[in-house]
Amino acid sequence: MSLVCLTDFQAHAREQLSKSTRDFIEGGADDSITRDDNIAAFKRIRLRPRYLRDVSEVDTRTTIQGEEISAPICIAPTGFHCLVWPDGEMSTARAAQAAGICYITSTFASCSLEDIVIAAPEGLRWFQLYVHPDLQLNKQLIQRVESLGFKALVITLDTPVCGNRRHDIRNQLRRNLTLTDLQSPKKIDALTEVVAAVKGKIEVYLDGGVRTGNDVLKALALGAKCIFLGRPILWGLACKGEHGVKEVLNILTNEFHTSMALTGCRSVAEINRNLVQFSRL
Repeated sequence: MSLVCLTDFQAHAREQLSKSTRDFIEGGADDSITRDDNIAAFKRIRLRPRYLRDVSEVDTRTTIQGEEISAPICIAPTGFHCLVWPDGEMSTARAAQAAGICYITSTFASCSLEDIVIAAPEGLRWFQLYVHPDLQLNKQLIQRVESLGFKALVITLDTPVCGNRRHDIRNQLRRNLTLTDLQSPKKIDALTEVVAAVKGKIEVYLDGGVRTGNDVLKALALGAKCIFLGRPILWGLACKGEHGVKEVLNILTNEFHTSMALTGCRSVAEINRNLVQFSRL
């Protein structure tokens, strides 16, 4: 069966994974309200098509922190990729390098940082850091990733305690396993408030809930510079390893390209708030 959208990968990944791993990836905290609402929030937004414009050439390239990427679609930090594919984060890093996008490596990567760098030496890589009470330990880790060529730190601030992940408790999964971007969803509803607050002084990114190229365009129209994918990357990895991650990124980029064309945008710079409208429902 051909996998033609991200939900196809989700369904196929569910068939490949053990129940505990599947629950670990899919589960949210408590009733998973914010996880589900992240996806629903995108559906409340409608795009305004723009016709009679020359979109024979559409360029999805953009930059983050001064580095060029092929599309504003990058990989969020999630831990323990070896749970779903033997090569784990090494496969993810290779796919990101091939796609020309950024991969944020988690503190809880199941492959060594050195092996990840060797697997994709030319890739754009950032590092996600949980701040440890031992400041010297933080310093040593930061110096290590800097020496390995990581270009930026992504510091997790919103997990003073772990969420109550019911599926993991029922499955008796070790509580020290953490998927960074799955713990604390970021609703698109809050994006405009964040963008307004920073007043253009810093770049704003969004992860959580993105499932289509339309979602990517909506996030950028509301002020995000780039989106980051968590669960869909793990679905691709579970299905086909490195090639599955590449396919997930290709599908989303192609959908984004189509959305740009239908809204009359020839470049990412032309995406703006006027392209979206919120549902009256």
